[in-house]
Amino acid sequence: MAIQRPFRFSVVTSTAKSRQEWVTKAKRIEELGYTTLLTPDHLDLGIDPIVSLMTVAETTSLRIGSHVFCNDFRHPVLLARQVANLDLFSEGRFQFGLGCGYLAEEYAQIGLQLDAAGVRLERFAEALQLIKTYFRDEELNFSGRYYQVKGVKTNIKSVQKPHPPIYAGGGGKRALTIAAQEADIIGFVARNNAHGLDWTTALSSTTHEKLAWVRQAAGERFSQLEFSATVFVVIVTDHPEQVAQQVGKRMGITAEQALDCLHILIGSVDQMAETLQKRRELLGISSIEVVESHIETFAPVVALLSGK
Repeated sequence: MAIQRPFRFSVVTSTAKSRQEWVTKAKRIEELGYTTLLTPDHLDLGIDPIVSLMTVAETTSLRIGSHVFCNDFRHPVLLARQVANLDLFSEGRFQFGLGCGYLAEEYAQIGLQLDAAGVRLERFAEALQLIKTYFRDEELNFSGRYYQVKGVKTNIKSVQKPHPPIYAGGGGKRALTIAAQEADIIGFVARNNAHGLDWTTALSSTTHEKLAWVRQAAGERFSQLEFSATVFVVIVTDHPEQVAQQVGKRMGITAEQALDCLHILIGSVDQMAETLQKRRELLGISSIEVVESHIETFAPVVALLSGK
């Protein structure tokens, strides 16, 4: 069984047409009791994650984080410097999420080659090692398969030691193995198939298998890890079975699977709180990210469980 940590709640958001709109949104997230504002890293979004996160840090007391940077968009040394600055200028409030990249359309748009998943994952693992070395050493020298670095002075250092907490997620064994070995926060996510996300890979039963992979790869680190899941669907109702049937039909799963999926919460506020408590007890998941469209709906659950 995983270690049970207090709940903490984050919001994943990525749009704003003005600085004022962005600041107002961040302050509302803070008012509702969420602890962290996270931004994705995609080319079609209306904001840049680095610039927007610094604005949040300057105008609220929220923690900030990337959810997640695409490794192939930036050289790891340049990204490490940016991460160090984000943590330094937010006074130790940055959470560093990194992923291997996956959207073929984005790679094509900027002329990047989309390598096979195995290659991207190995490059991602090497990037994590390189970035962690940046925070550890005063001068960075690194010789790997994908990255060669010689004599870079690591003058910018983070407030959080030895580095900002690293988030890495995945649905497959290799991704979760890398996360277990290198990250501090492990995100359990559904796997992709030819039709998009396969929601059946984010049920309690399939997540137990993922947890076993993490335990094996993490070794002695296992007790130090935090586990998270992102919730994409939140529906408050007194008729969860009926609503779950409708949701499941849209998502290609049964009503029972919809109620069990880590990415879905359906029921009364008390029922949703109970569901999250059961998932924490069984799987150790205590860090919950909710997408922006549900922050108001989910706020009563945040009020019930934050810090407990």
